[in-house]
Amino acid sequence: MKIKKMVALLPVSTLLISVLAGCGSDSNKVSQSASPAASTAAATPSGPPVTLTVEVFDRGVQGQPDLNNNTWTRYINDNFGKQNNAIVKFITVPRSQEIDKLNVLMAAGEAPDISFTYDSPTVSRYAKVNGIVQLNDLLAKHGKELTNYLGKTVLSYGLFGGKQMAIPAKRTSLAWIGMFIRKDWLDKLDMPVPTTRDELYNALVAFRDKNPGGVSGVIPWGLAATGFNYNYGNLGESFWGKQSEEEFVTAPYSWLRPGNKDALKFLNKLYNEKLISPDFALDKTAKQADADLTNGKIGFFSANWDYPLRQNISQPLKANVPTANYVPVDIFQNYEGKYKKIAYNENGVNVIIPKTSKNAELAIKYLNWMSDPKNLFFLQYGQEGINHKMVNGIPQVINQTGDNMQPSYLNLDYTLVVNGVELGDPQKNIKALAASAPGLEDVAEKSYKINTTDTYTSFFFDTPNESNIKFGKTLGDMNKLMTDKLIVCKPSEFDALYDKLVAEYLAAGGQAVTDENVKIYKAMQANKK
Repeated sequence: MKIKKMVALLPVSTLLISVLAGCGSDSNKVSQSASPAASTAAATPSGPPVTLTVEVFDRGVQGQPDLNNNTWTRYINDNFGKQNNAIVKFITVPRSQEIDKLNVLMAAGEAPDISFTYDSPTVSRYAKVNGIVQLNDLLAKHGKELTNYLGKTVLSYGLFGGKQMAIPAKRTSLAWIGMFIRKDWLDKLDMPVPTTRDELYNALVAFRDKNPGGVSGVIPWGLAATGFNYNYGNLGESFWGKQSEEEFVTAPYSWLRPGNKDALKFLNKLYNEKLISPDFALDKTAKQADADLTNGKIGFFSANWDYPLRQNISQPLKANVPTANYVPVDIFQNYEGKYKKIAYNENGVNVIIPKTSKNAELAIKYLNWMSDPKNLFFLQYGQEGINHKMVNGIPQVINQTGDNMQPSYLNLDYTLVVNGVELGDPQKNIKALAASAPGLEDVAEKSYKINTTDTYTSFFFDTPNESNIKFGKTLGDMNKLMTDKLIVCKPSEFDALYDKLVAEYLAAGGQAVTDENVKIYKAMQANKK
């Protein structure tokens, strides 16, 4: 049976909410002034301005500006804040701790008016306990442009219990994970670009033994701790055996999938043969992997499909190792002869308004303002000649430092209504992605094509899984630790350890989550008839 969907893999927190009480209740055109922070109109305050708090991720990017005071935040305040007698204040949350930090803020009644998470089960949990604002009426009154921009399909991912509890961002790029290899190293070794698991293994061994880059501490396959960037690509999928759709989508993680044990055993073999980053399990922020990559030590890695194009990677790599040439590859073929890999659904980050917010109406107005194409374009690309240049009708980002620097790709963390390039045309979006790193256009186009072929997407359960709400955080943490332990253990200990850890995982709630997923899945299928 052809597998089309998969259960979402993200963990859900179980932190108890102790304080969730109280709630509160014009879109404008963007200035075309040459000054990025110019106000569109002379606002006439009527009383003290209201402070609208908005979450923003702190990704720890080297050289990033003050996340609450830069070109982009001043533009927002001048073009939205002044017109609405408001001050937009950004509350930073570490990217690697986004769920835990949000839980703490929610429990303390201190979550920003506009909060967000990529974890749908977390939204489901807050919806269940009445911890977030129901948005249907607010959208109808103040979110016309926002609703038109997102559309019914995207908004449906924010429905819980039939009510609009979250506003999902529109995801314009559906590619997710990519794999890349140093072709300049392969060329030195007179080896082909690998297209099979065995060919990759041979390349990794050659990288280890012959060190074609002449670097100190060569790393054939660069990894970070499980749960952070630098992952295993679609290696697992290539080992998985045949499953029904029900079996595939109802497993909270992959521990019981046929072939999953063999996939981790393969990684264990690579680690024990010194083909994987030696201290990857300690790299819980991926900063070490980033350093190894940009210093030219890594031969092969898997991360986001566009990772080599990103400013924080492409610029230092070019400066440190001008000859480095990472090319995208498609290696891991499954029993069907396909290179199955996960892709994103149409929805991105989930925006929520906590019940403790007194500014829910203003929050929707802000998101509605952001949905105006002119505002969205500026927040993604800034001012022509300073932040971007136009080439054949496609904007190309001019990398900046200081206040003009974008702390995330295309200001992802400031543009909460969209994940990805938004030029109003899918073909232009793809061209813009390819143009995001001058000189790497071929890499971008090929990687996007590879990683939108033979894909499946996560399965969206329309009913909260109570067991997942109860056990999800524990299971998510266990999943990471289990994976890392199994990769680094002695080969002779692998089989017994795998069986032991899986039994513990199932007893800790894994079986309960699976059983409830099956129940919900069957009910959803029955409702379709």
